[in-house]
Amino acid sequence: MARNESLASMVMFLCFGTAILSLAVHLQTTRKTGAGELNYSRSTGVYPQDSLVTGESAIAASVPTSPQKAGTINLDSDQKQPQSSLASITGTINNTSPPVSAADTTQVVVDLSDRRVYVSRYDEVIASYPIAIGKKGWETPTGNFQVIHKEHHPIWRHPITGAIFDGGTNSPLGDRWIGFWSDGRNEIGFHGTPDVDLVGAAVSHGCLRMRNPDVRMLYSQVSLNTPVLVRD
Repeated sequence: MARNESLASMVMFLCFGTAILSLAVHLQTTRKTGAGELNYSRSTGVYPQDSLVTGESAIAASVPTSPQKAGTINLDSDQKQPQSSLASITGTINNTSPPVSAADTTQVVVDLSDRRVYVSRYDEVIASYPIAIGKKGWETPTGNFQVIHKEHHPIWRHPITGAIFDGGTNSPLGDRWIGFWSDGRNEIGFHGTPDVDLVGAAVSHGCLRMRNPDVRMLYSQVSLNTPVLVRD
């Protein structure tokens, strides 16, 4: 009888010990699993939904993370950029534009009524010269133009007779040519003249005649694409 009781006690002890061991193993496994999930979240950047910053995620998904040259945007054909970021980049590019040169701020104004040409820079007149203008039937065209042709010692062909005159100071075109109008075959522009007594009169075939020293100065003050306004 005593032997049976001892055997029963031993079986109960083993069962109790097994239960405790199973509980310990279960707790240990649970802790490892939780730590593994936490580490995985940190390494992959996956966090609970309430910690997600939507604005930063949207921008980061649209802006390339690879190094780029300053002022450039490399986007795939199917990639879109948030409007706010695009405006910011555009503003930065505009702010880094190269300085405006003197040629970009120069304007030439021809006043046919007082027969003078005015050169302005930064909206301030820096020079003024007398000119001869087109005679009746050969009026100088009015409007907005720009310098399209500059030449030293231009050769001239008479528009009626077809006679050709070599370039030089004594040429009908003087020693400088500054063209601002063309129909594809003929040109109109500023040029010098040996007949200085006619400067100030309406005697040309549409061009604007100037004294040779004056046209040389104007030649140095303008560039190709300089705006030219001709008004009555």
